Amino acid sequence: MLPHEIESESFRIIRSEMGPHHFDEQQLAIVVRVIHATGDFDYSNNLRFHPEAIPSGLAALQRGCTIVADVRMVEAGIASRILARFGGRVMCDIDGSDVSEAAGTQGLTRATVAMRRNAAQLDGTIVAIGNAPTALMEVLRLVREDGIRPALIVGVPVGFVNAAESKADLCAQEVPYVTSLGRKGGSSVAVATVNALLRMLPPPCKD
Repeated sequence: MLPHEIESESFRIIRSEMGPHHFDEQQLAIVVRVIHATGDFDYSNNLRFHPEAIPSGLAALQRGCTIVADVRMVEAGIASRILARFGGRVMCDIDGSDVSEAAGTQGLTRATVAMRRNAAQLDGTIVAIGNAPTALMEVLRLVREDGIRPALIVGVPVGFVNAAESKADLCAQEVPYVTSLGRKGGSSVAVATVNALLRMLPPPCKD
């Protein structure tokens, strides 16, 4: 089988094995791609969508928004060629030497410093967090205290310290989000979510 045939058959199997669900077709496309990326059907139960998540995310992508990633693995996995057709880009500052220096001086994680550093650019962006709960916590602080308004937060950090808590906090906010409950998540989940959105976009208009 060709690669696209394997993917299509995988998606068919996932849909057939999921059984009854409450997702609309766009949400389902994200859930299926996340399960495909992880092999974990638990995501059919613990993914959560803000009502405006998909419309807001798609509108931002069509405008050519920036996607701010918490770690390089998320940055590398996003389908940048599709994003570039609309004038968008992915950025991740976690490896910057000044970020590392500031993190050490201030006693913060690099993920926190990187998000804080980009606070002025977060309005209208998509924030994709798959690894660092502290990145999500900082973005939510910026939302509450500074009025920052991303178009969409894909907040799915994985882990045992503050991962579940940061995602529960995200669910309590009015900003559009996609998240997973509890400890589960990860870069592959964040990437699958963003890539599912990118594949929902119509071809860009040509002048």
